[in-house]
Amino acid sequence: MYGLEQQILRTDASGMPLEWIDFREVVRLHCLGQLAYAWGNTLFELHGGVNARTHQRSSIEVSSIVATRGPRHAVDKLRAGYLPPLNNRALFRRDDHFCLYCGDRFPARRLSRDHVRPLSKGGRDHWSNVVTACLRCNGHKAGRTPEQAGMELLAIPFVPTHPEYIFLQGRNVLADQMELLRAHFPRTSPLHDRQPRN
Repeated sequence: MYGLEQQILRTDASGMPLEWIDFREVVRLHCLGQLAYAWGNTLFELHGGVNARTHQRSSIEVSSIVATRGPRHAVDKLRAGYLPPLNNRALFRRDDHFCLYCGDRFPARRLSRDHVRPLSKGGRDHWSNVVTACLRCNGHKAGRTPEQAGMELLAIPFVPTHPEYIFLQGRNVLADQMELLRAHFPRTSPLHDRQPRN
């Protein structure tokens, strides 16, 4: 059984992933008539009050994925210039909590954002210039480039697409949600083989 805290993946009517929402937003969208259809696994059924005329109790089945009508907010996020917001949680998940210098995996509290080309040397705080580094490696590298510090970068940083970013922002991503997200990842995405992590 899924808890009420389980995230639901919202898409537009064509199936393009838009965002994560909770059950309250699903109910709101249902009441506004904006749900086009639901798919994926049924997570739970919510029961409401009893109709005075029909004496029927209202209920809504909440599925793991819901498609909505209305403006396609994803259109802007599919354009070539779209850049998802950079935050440490998504960065650490992009790099699967591995330090991209020593290759060890760490909990988030022992990780940091490292600028491959340091800010002091003209580097930018941008997805393509940042990697996950353990505190020790980041301290050793300091304000130098990896070459200057004698450190090898184990992977090339990449800018996630919007569907990849949605995955990176997710908590407890379910198998059916992951299947839909993967269908929208670029063919070369390193996230294809990633297993959902809580």
